[in-house]
Amino acid sequence: MAVYTEIPDEELEAFIASYDVGELLSCKGIAEGVENSNFLIHTGKGAYILTLYEKRVDPADLPFFIGLMQHLSEQGVNCPLPVTDREGRTLRELAGRPAALITFLEGIWIRRPDPGHCAEMGRAMARMHLAAENFGQRRDNALSVTGWRPLFESARAGADTVSAGLGAEIDKELAALEARWPQGLPQGVIHADLFPDNVFFLHDKISGIIDFYFACNDLLAYDIAICLNAWCFEIDISFNITKARAMLRGYNSVRPLEPGEFDALPLLARGAALRFLLTRLYDWHNTADGALVRPKDPGEYLKRLRFHRSVKSATEYGLDRH
Repeated sequence: MAVYTEIPDEELEAFIASYDVGELLSCKGIAEGVENSNFLIHTGKGAYILTLYEKRVDPADLPFFIGLMQHLSEQGVNCPLPVTDREGRTLRELAGRPAALITFLEGIWIRRPDPGHCAEMGRAMARMHLAAENFGQRRDNALSVTGWRPLFESARAGADTVSAGLGAEIDKELAALEARWPQGLPQGVIHADLFPDNVFFLHDKISGIIDFYFACNDLLAYDIAICLNAWCFEIDISFNITKARAMLRGYNSVRPLEPGEFDALPLLARGAALRFLLTRLYDWHNTADGALVRPKDPGEYLKRLRFHRSVKSATEYGLDRH
């Protein structure tokens, strides 16, 4: 989440008035994240999240995101729901951007998750994958292996300012992943951005999953690889095998991994690390002046990438192959 677009007061008041949510009481920008502009809205009937979809989001994808949240909620996954206005619309326009008012979920995100949180995350991710099996819409992952080279070319000029020789290292890594990317593994709808700040907890149990705006169809195990990167490294970027084991066991207890998925985890984790290295590299040099957003250090994902490149077997993530 972030704020790139400011909303004139009169436009905001008219927008909120078109919903049956009571009088607008307050609006506060949310600085965390990188993708869309988000605001915490308080009205006479409670709290909501107002999202303005920025230029990186294709408006044609919005029905997929909205429909997925509605579907997952119907299947028992606790996630935000788009609010319908008095004319039956969930997608609107505000301040020149596509916009939606979303229900607010109670809970906090865990800044330093422990193995128990990771196990809970693994179980919740597997339940989400199963719940999405019969979702009728499809969206290809523009940020999977075929999309990484064009993304790199758009950010190549700044690579060596982050780390000497980074451009050549990414070139070599891209070639290896393009040649070896797994084929034939189970696919389905994945979240593709399950970082700790997108998962809310209450009393050590997950109370909700938010921010489905990277969701897409891809390898289910790729979602796990993203979470290994996002949840299982410490502040000094050392890998915590206890957290990884807990997450993988949690996932496996709900949706057992196929042998091919298990074997592919090191390569998928490399790919996930590269994907976030590239988007962070791009954002590091392309954040708009005045945006209420904090670009994230791409070097953190370079260190993760180098760790995964050293992994010889998925057993090094703490789970035995069965």
